[in-house]
Amino acid sequence: MTAVVDRYRRFARDEAPGRSAVYEAWARRVADDAAVAAALARIPETRRQPPLVFAVMRLLGAPLDDVDAWSSWALDHADAIVAECGRRSVQTNEPLRCAALLPALSLIEGPIALLEVGASAGLCLFPDRYSYRYRRGGELVTLDPADGPSSVVLDSDLEGHPDLRMPEIVWRAGIDLSPLDARSEQDRSWLTGLVWPGEQGRLERIERALDIAAAAPPVLVAGDGAGALPALAATAPAGATLVVTTPGVLAHVPRVHRAAVIDAARTAGRWITLDAPGLHDGWTRRPEPARGGFALALDGEVLAEVDPLGAWVAWHPESRAAAQ
Repeated sequence: MTAVVDRYRRFARDEAPGRSAVYEAWARRVADDAAVAAALARIPETRRQPPLVFAVMRLLGAPLDDVDAWSSWALDHADAIVAECGRRSVQTNEPLRCAALLPALSLIEGPIALLEVGASAGLCLFPDRYSYRYRRGGELVTLDPADGPSSVVLDSDLEGHPDLRMPEIVWRAGIDLSPLDARSEQDRSWLTGLVWPGEQGRLERIERALDIAAAAPPVLVAGDGAGALPALAATAPAGATLVVTTPGVLAHVPRVHRAAVIDAARTAGRWITLDAPGLHDGWTRRPEPARGGFALALDGEVLAEVDPLGAWVAWHPESRAAAQ
């Protein structure tokens, strides 16, 4: 139980403030209430992270506005919480990550066959269907799909001068242990429920991206990245450049298996990733982040430092020549 208390106290102190007052209050109650902590300690350790547990609670009907009522509810529904957490996982499907991926995609000539490992509902498979608004100092860099502005507008801060362009994507496919269907009300409810209470704009962005994915669903297969990738890649259309993306997913792959996913991606085609610098050894040179962000890389060559969810991009202009 000590591990639960420590984890939730750390979440309340370091992660929730400024992002979700509801989750901050819930986490503090877990840390201070031995009965609630003991109930959550029954959840398998790999399914006990606060964002997952709290999303499950909301899915099951937890009250949001009264922390005393919430703690009583949590004790009354402990069996259901434990069971539901055991079959769920965090499937953050943030379309804003496309704002971080776009500078790397812009370096690849189309047409592109795009394949994502850890695709969830596939919302990051539609970078050509979203509008982009990059703020660079007082300048606004604007990109829209060929048929006009999108209902999904991705706002991101930009440092540097990458050559940005909309990719030409002719095929979209993804792999996930438990793929979500943008046309399913149950899957949509779970994905939107992973948005933390208080995150302004994110819920609307995901809902609109789900509508885009539902209108033209990508090919999504269940499986692990290394095992399922070769067969799926073989179905990509001839004449298109296959680009495999692993945006933030390798952190959820056991370290012993990460190299196999990277090798499968590189064998299949071009490889774009967003990862913490120390996560793996797939870089051509070790990233040296200045702002504590993730590294954006093309075929292992680090191009930029980025916010993990795409809120900012710090481009390294000297890397473009090395990537070509």
